[in-house]
Amino acid sequence: MGGAGTDVVVVGGGPVGLLVACELAASGVGVLVVEARDSASARPRATTLHARSVQSLVRRGYLGGAAGAGAGGGNGGFHFAGMPGLTISVPVGEPVAVFKCEQEDLERSLEERARAAGVVVVRGHRVNGVCEEAERVRVSAVGPGGRAVEWEAQWVVGADGARGVVRELVGFDSRSYPATVSAMAGDVRLEEPGALVAGWHRTPRGWVVVKEVAGGGVRLRTLNCAGASSVRGEPLSLEEFRAEVSWIVGREVAMGAPRWLSRFSDFSRLARCYRRGRVLLAGDAAHVHFPIGGQGLSTGVLDALNLGWKLALTVRGAAGEGLLDTYDRERRPAAQRVVDHTRAQLALMRPDTELDPLRALFGELLAGAPEGGVLASMVSGQDTVLPARGADSSPLEGSFLANVPLVADGSRTDVIALLAGGRALLLLFGGRAGGYEADARAWAGVLRVVRAEPVPDLPYEAVLVRPDGYVGWAAGGGGLAPALQAYFGDGGRAGGHDALPGAVS
Repeated sequence: MGGAGTDVVVVGGGPVGLLVACELAASGVGVLVVEARDSASARPRATTLHARSVQSLVRRGYLGGAAGAGAGGGNGGFHFAGMPGLTISVPVGEPVAVFKCEQEDLERSLEERARAAGVVVVRGHRVNGVCEEAERVRVSAVGPGGRAVEWEAQWVVGADGARGVVRELVGFDSRSYPATVSAMAGDVRLEEPGALVAGWHRTPRGWVVVKEVAGGGVRLRTLNCAGASSVRGEPLSLEEFRAEVSWIVGREVAMGAPRWLSRFSDFSRLARCYRRGRVLLAGDAAHVHFPIGGQGLSTGVLDALNLGWKLALTVRGAAGEGLLDTYDRERRPAAQRVVDHTRAQLALMRPDTELDPLRALFGELLAGAPEGGVLASMVSGQDTVLPARGADSSPLEGSFLANVPLVADGSRTDVIALLAGGRALLLLFGGRAGGYEADARAWAGVLRVVRAEPVPDLPYEAVLVRPDGYVGWAAGGGGLAPALQAYFGDGGRAGGHDALPGAVS
């Protein structure tokens, strides 16, 4: 297999890496995924997808309708710093605000979709070299039995997780926040049923979070704020786990039959850039934070959906100058925000009694915001507004377009249905539609143009929607042609390159 070539090598076969691969393959890009594990991990990991990641996935045809279509409002009960009462609301017509799914199930679904789209998935291979040479990148790995393997690609995406090697091999610099707490997790069986009730429990010594799992066991997570663990890399024994749980709750808790046990901490890290040459980072390879609020998987999913269409256009020669660099400018600030507010939540969780007034204040804020307010928008990712291209941009540019119901060509449809093909979407309303359509004709190969009846919730003559659901331009914010040039350059002009796969124009 040595010397095999492809357009993009994705290192990491978790949900983020596989989602990037799916997005690239849907646009006709050749992709090879390299994963060290032989199969999808059965160990419990992330289980939560928040509103913005669910909305974005559904717009790209993922989740298979499992997320549903909600009536809007506050349909996502959640927590903030262990305090209940955070209501996450979504606009009318959007999927559920909080979608629960096991990471293993999501990973298997994405791998099946990737393989069906022509992605080559190579498991059981550990990458040990990434070297950029001219306009190619060499990726070397060790396979079963110590066999050396090498591939060449135009681009490499490192989606190999918090302990992945791509970041270090390529020399990405990061800002790190050292661990200050010790935490443990595991699935066990309590010898005295009901000894710990389900929920979040704060004591003077820390936290124990209890969740019932299938088969009569419980999933326990502990938080000890006395300091970072001195044995971070060592296996966790059942006896140590039992002693920790018992110490935090202040009484003996007998347990047995562990299915898995692990340690973690609040160590956080954010890459100072997401791109070095022809290598890009996504997901936990780019950002790590304390796992409070279930935001890690969602943040990685949004990385993948932002990167996928930009890298696909770049590979096909249909990207505007600098388009790929906007991935870093748009997604790294979002990750920094997650790092910051998860650290803030941890500060509220510390069992210092001097923090009680602050916790009480946040409790009042949660109770006084029936539709979630600022905290819910932040946790769910719905407060993300992308930077505008220029000072004359429309106020709508950079916002996420809600799932507005539309009537197009006499048929009822909506934004979700129109974006499912993976192309950028130009919605035309009103009398000047013909002029905008003429401006866009040169980019027919990468753009879907839809004439629709005007809607009160969208008082613009024309709106350009990016493949990831964000507004890229709206009438009143400069000319349409310069915006299309910025996104698609000359590469999308009719006759220059083949049209991208996806929905017909």
